[in-house]
Amino acid sequence: MKRLWNFIIAIILFSGFSCQQPAHKSYTPQEIQSVFRDGQFSLAIHLADSLISNGKVDSATTAKLLLMKDMADRIQADFRLPDSTVNARLTKEFGTYSQEEKAMWEKNNWLEYRMIDGKKLYFSRAVSNLKLILASRQPARLGAASSTTDPFSVFCLEHSRKVIAESSTGKPVLPQNLKITYRLTVDVDAVPDGETIRCWMPWPKESHARQGKVAFLKSVPENHFISPDSVGQRSIYIEQKAIKGKPTLFEIGFTVQPMAQFFDLNKLKILPYDTTSPIFKKNTIEQLPQIVFSNEIKYLSDSIIAGSKNPVEKVKKLYYWINDHVIWTGALEYSIIPDIPAYVLHNRRGDCGMQTLLFMTMARYQGIPVKWQSGWMMHPGKVNLHDWAEVYYEGIGWVPLDMSFNLQQSENLKEKEFYVSGIDAFRLIVNDAISSQFVPAKKYPRSEPYDFQRGEVEWSGGNLYFNKWDYHMEVGY
Repeated sequence: MKRLWNFIIAIILFSGFSCQQPAHKSYTPQEIQSVFRDGQFSLAIHLADSLISNGKVDSATTAKLLLMKDMADRIQADFRLPDSTVNARLTKEFGTYSQEEKAMWEKNNWLEYRMIDGKKLYFSRAVSNLKLILASRQPARLGAASSTTDPFSVFCLEHSRKVIAESSTGKPVLPQNLKITYRLTVDVDAVPDGETIRCWMPWPKESHARQGKVAFLKSVPENHFISPDSVGQRSIYIEQKAIKGKPTLFEIGFTVQPMAQFFDLNKLKILPYDTTSPIFKKNTIEQLPQIVFSNEIKYLSDSIIAGSKNPVEKVKKLYYWINDHVIWTGALEYSIIPDIPAYVLHNRRGDCGMQTLLFMTMARYQGIPVKWQSGWMMHPGKVNLHDWAEVYYEGIGWVPLDMSFNLQQSENLKEKEFYVSGIDAFRLIVNDAISSQFVPAKKYPRSEPYDFQRGEVEWSGGNLYFNKWDYHMEVGY
């Protein structure tokens, strides 16, 4: 089939194919999807448009073809750097490098790219990610390592010492009184004049012991709707009309008091799991497409825990393995990764949410209830999106775990393992679940189908992807 398509594409290109010219034969939806998977996005989109416009497919197939077109746009938003741009960035970062080195980086997928319409296009963070990968796997390539300790790591270690000293039983401590201003700005003329833009922005959960005193301050526009705290992903909904030639600003303000937690699990009594309880059943199952008990997951997690029966031991072994084998790198948009844990295992890298999903998948397979939690990290000077998790221990309850904050550099085991059963006081909890339905519901596919931190925007013409708007958070301490 691939040879056949290459032959067809060659004929089309030779004959001066353009998007305005009709196809000379009918292509099945399956054939169009095959063209898309082969990286021939322009041809696949043309064929899909022809099939849809001819009215030869039902509504379900039309929806699938439209999703394919949307996915093409999303992939091209992430993979947009031509070879010349990447070469310039490589030279800036590494000075000289050989073509053999570059070919090796590409072969290992350390310098990530895709072939799209016959062009090699690189991931927008390919070079910065390569630098992180080489620092971990080939440090000699980058020269002498700096002996300077990361100030943020020092801050987290000092803070965790205070948390441990204050409480070991999970009592929330060290409250931080924060004032948040969040803005989401839709690009000029991204939506036609007079059309209503619907916007969902992150709003703090109030059902957690370590997050309280949530108070609304303002919204722009004034009319808004805050979803109930019972939803898995909490939002504040605002809408307004687009004005030709002007950006559309949405803004919210609120105060919140997050707190830290630490559980000394060696001193707390953990009971056997009640496998009939709703908590156990809900949080030990697969959750497609991103929590799947594949054969690779089963084999790896079984080998890591090596027969351990105690859930605390299992969790620590999984945490240590990911800490030692997976490095942090900037992520592709989650919506374009079919199986995130598989991607992480194959490439041995991933951001906070990707590492968390891998941990969750292996832990759930081992019969340990674990749930997603995310929102923002709001440490001074380090305000950013962030994902972590909570592990359920019978007799104790939900215990926070931050996979990507890693084991800390300390000889004290409690300090070293702080993020295995604790969390700092600089978190904004927005989500307690992945892929949770919004209130009010969103009509079109989300830009981020699993997580929710930046926001979501749509209008009557469809979803507005991340490249059509920007966001900014300000934190007052």
